[in-house]
Amino acid sequence: MEKTLNRIHPVSDPEATYFLQVSWEKDLGIGFGLLLSDCQCAWTGTVSESDISREAADIEMDREKYVEELRRALIAGEESAGKYNFVIS
Repeated sequence: MEKTLNRIHPVSDPEATYFLQVSWEKDLGIGFGLLLSDCQCAWTGTVSESDISREAADIEMDREKYVEELRRALIAGEESAGKYNFVIS
C-alpha cells in the first residue's frame, strides 16, 4: 500500500492547517482511502472505483484524465502546490 501525507490550507479557512493522507493499492484509479485531520479531530473515508467512474461521467471528463487530476490534486504534493484549492465543509 502506498501513502502520502500533505499539509493543506483550505480556501474556506486559510488560517487553518489540515493534514490529508491518501492511501491506495497499485493504482489510484481503483479506489483510495482518505484521512483528514486538523490535529484535534480526524475524518476518514473511502472512494471506490465506481465512485471515480461516476464522478468522471458526471463532469463529462475522460476517466483516465480524471484519475490523473485526482493524482495531481491529492498526492502530487509540492509539484501541485497552489494549483488546487480545498474547501472544508
